[in-house]
Amino acid sequence: MGNAYGIDMGTGNLKIYNLSNDEVTNVKNTIAVIDKDQMYAYGDEAYSMYEKAPESIQVSFPIVNGVIADFDNMQTMLLEVLDQLVEAKLKGSEICVAVPTDITEVEKKAFYDMFAKAKIKAKSVSLCEKPLADAMGMGLDINEPTGVMVVDLGADTTEISVISLGGLVLSELLPFGGNRLDEAIVTYMKRKYNLLIGLKTAKSLKESIGSAYAGRNESMTVVGRDVVSGLPIEMQIDSDMIYEGIKDGLNNITRSVKSILEKVPPELAKDVVYSGIYLTGGSAKLDKFADYITEITNIKVNIFENGEETVARGLGKVLSEDKFSRFGYAMKTRIFN
Repeated sequence: MGNAYGIDMGTGNLKIYNLSNDEVTNVKNTIAVIDKDQMYAYGDEAYSMYEKAPESIQVSFPIVNGVIADFDNMQTMLLEVLDQLVEAKLKGSEICVAVPTDITEVEKKAFYDMFAKAKIKAKSVSLCEKPLADAMGMGLDINEPTGVMVVDLGADTTEISVISLGGLVLSELLPFGGNRLDEAIVTYMKRKYNLLIGLKTAKSLKESIGSAYAGRNESMTVVGRDVVSGLPIEMQIDSDMIYEGIKDGLNNITRSVKSILEKVPPELAKDVVYSGIYLTGGSAKLDKFADYITEITNIKVNIFENGEETVARGLGKVLSEDKFSRFGYAMKTRIFN
């Protein structure tokens, strides 16, 4: 097979699977723009400027709530990453792009047009439903008549899906993810301790010392601004403070998982109980979150070490394995035929 690439455009990170070397390139899905339309930086470099850039540089995330919010800059960044980091040979290549399920056909077409309308002359461009790619990337054979439940915890969204016989039996896209937990930490610290911190600091606290349970007994020193005096101050933050900030958000996610479970047909529910819930996505790495879901649902949770990469690797299977190739479809067929 020639050159083939699986593209997962997540809110927080852009993941690109390269079939030729079986590797996933993972960069921050962030762009920095100067003079309104001139790309100044992208990826990890742009993310390092987030909340630090002057007014002349706008740092933004081109994917919002799972859909493309800034088409032109996303396309520019994507082709740049493929060219510079992946060293992709795009001419004559096969490209498969992951799309969330609960978005409109017009929003899906934007993902398709990202490559179909670019001057790269790809051999083919196809789309694949994200939950299906997720399951394939975890090594599951979704063609089997067995129910599989996948919970993908992203930055802006949480996608909860039940899959059987290669199709989606149930799927729900929640406008709630890791970013909302970061915002909750910022709000809690301001209200409880008069400490104003940035979203990047909140994210770092969540990932370093956060937990789905109280009592982790770890701490981290951060610098923020005292709301009362207006001056910068240093404060030691412990795990329980972060837990108090995010516990309501975690409860919202687990309630949604439980709600979907209540709708699963009995025969598929039996499969889910035996195989467990599959938890992926960047936000799934939160300490003891899998245990928390198990406590609420009484179902074991399978979590993958590289949960951010499962969608991109699943797209690789669509491109390389005959039994999964049918899960990649061309947009024109879906819309006009």
